[in-house]
Amino acid sequence: MRSIRHPGPMAAERFTAKACATEPLTLRLESGRSINDAVAQAFADAGFSGGYIRLRNARVDPMRYVIPAASPDGTHAAWYSDTVAPEGITVIEDAGLVAGRRDNGPFLHSHGIWRTPDGVRRMGHLLPLDSHLAEPVEVTAWGIAGALFDVRDDAETNFRLFVPINAPVMGERRGRRAAICTVKPNEDIGQAIEAVCRRHGFDHASIQGIGSLVGADFDNGSSVSSYATEVLVTGGAVRSGRCTLDIALVGIDGAIGTGRLRRGANPVCVTFELLIVASDED
Repeated sequence: MRSIRHPGPMAAERFTAKACATEPLTLRLESGRSINDAVAQAFADAGFSGGYIRLRNARVDPMRYVIPAASPDGTHAAWYSDTVAPEGITVIEDAGLVAGRRDNGPFLHSHGIWRTPDGVRRMGHLLPLDSHLAEPVEVTAWGIAGALFDVRDDAETNFRLFVPINAPVMGERRGRRAAICTVKPNEDIGQAIEAVCRRHGFDHASIQGIGSLVGADFDNGSSVSSYATEVLVTGGAVRSGRCTLDIALVGIDGAIGTGRLRRGANPVCVTFELLIVASDED
């Protein structure tokens, strides 16, 4: 399996997971503010400090994003491109937004696919503080109670990354059993998800999340060679303990790849952030 070398010492624990409850929501994100602030306000109005959102058919102006790039020095294994700033309205077709906390304030991490004003389909890492909704939009969301993604320094990668932590429950919650987790570099993403499910007793589950992989190998025999990618989980499930993941990703060359990941062949590049929701299938 492919791998990538990071500058810091390898952490002993290769994934971090926290049990939580999650509640499916429909939220309205208001325009006229950054996407970061619109998401934070919508979750707060629903009584949650964080969660996960699938953002679809959203009109954004200004739109700011980056894609993966080579690191300019030895302090990181990979880095980001210059900021891409299309002129006019960009339409986000599908994006995943992990809403948590950074420096004691609301912060989100987002990867997605969009169509820029020139009509070209692009993918990348949304800059949530610099991108604004041009119109209100309703979104599918999952509020998370009892745990939260919080940005912390990561010695292995030398990035500041989301880490799951325990968090107070705001009011009474009777949501579905779930776990939030992050996965370390060079761990196969599907096998890591299966390990989290075993730990938490989830035989069946749905998977939401975003992250990065060292290239990708798909079930249909196709592959992506870029050693750094940005990934959106477009469909994911665990059935009888076995994980399947459908993804979209973009590499250093800006090309978009999609498909179902081949089992045991897809290592994490920098991190992966996941919401795993238990289901009651027989």
